[in-house]
Amino acid sequence: MTPVALVTGSNKGIGFGIVKGLCEKFPGIVYLTARDEERGKAAVAELNKLGLKPEFHQLDVTNKESTIRLRNFIQEKHGGLDVLVNNAGIAFKASATEPVSVQAEVTLATNYFALVDFCNEIFPLLRPHARVVNISSSCGHLLRIPGEEIRKQFLNPNLSVDELSELMQNYVTAAKNGNQEALGWGSGSYNVSKVGVSKLSFIQQAMFDKNGPEDVIVNAVHPGYVDTDMTSHKGPLTIEEGAAAAIYLSLLPQNIAQPRGAYIWHDKRVVDWTKPLPAVV
Repeated sequence: MTPVALVTGSNKGIGFGIVKGLCEKFPGIVYLTARDEERGKAAVAELNKLGLKPEFHQLDVTNKESTIRLRNFIQEKHGGLDVLVNNAGIAFKASATEPVSVQAEVTLATNYFALVDFCNEIFPLLRPHARVVNISSSCGHLLRIPGEEIRKQFLNPNLSVDELSELMQNYVTAAKNGNQEALGWGSGSYNVSKVGVSKLSFIQQAMFDKNGPEDVIVNAVHPGYVDTDMTSHKGPLTIEEGAAAAIYLSLLPQNIAQPRGAYIWHDKRVVDWTKPLPAVV
């Protein structure tokens, strides 16, 4: 049975770098996905010039029909999935003029709620020993949330995905009401969305540990501040450097003890999600 890997949002930036690295190291088929078919196929052609052979499939994680088409395709063609890298995401620029209420709703809809929905559809395809990598951020560290009471809710070890989603929705509501900072959420919708991604990863690991399949590992990773469109090309790291930790996590050997359900820095270190952050790069 040929192993299968899939990377969401991977026609450019870190996602493209992850596909490139997996094509070089993963012993199976690698799917590059993109919302726009033309851009996705152009990215595949670029990798073909390097002698790499990714496959392409259209995917918009915010569109349920698109997700279901992909799920059905993978199920029918391959019968399962061995590596899933959830990279798709957005960030408003610092110069964005949209009000916080709009930024909150749009950012969390893509970075958190679409991820939850996508995983709900795709996780049944995961085979034993599958590896899931959720691209978080240094912004996804718990201490990005200034309010102690809100942090306590995130630290609840028994928090379910539904309860986490309710917490995320509380932020969107607060942003619409204009009292998100007074309540302790801080001012950044991207931060909140990525804290949600990190916590979701820990919950997902606990779910797989309890109910299988065997040895499925989920980790959240901060890829570093990378020179991409999303950072307006201000990041000091190359795309290859930003992709390195995600590729490492995608290729973890079977039955490894750690990292499992962890928050991983771009240099592959396990970082305590509750303690002060390392220097941010």
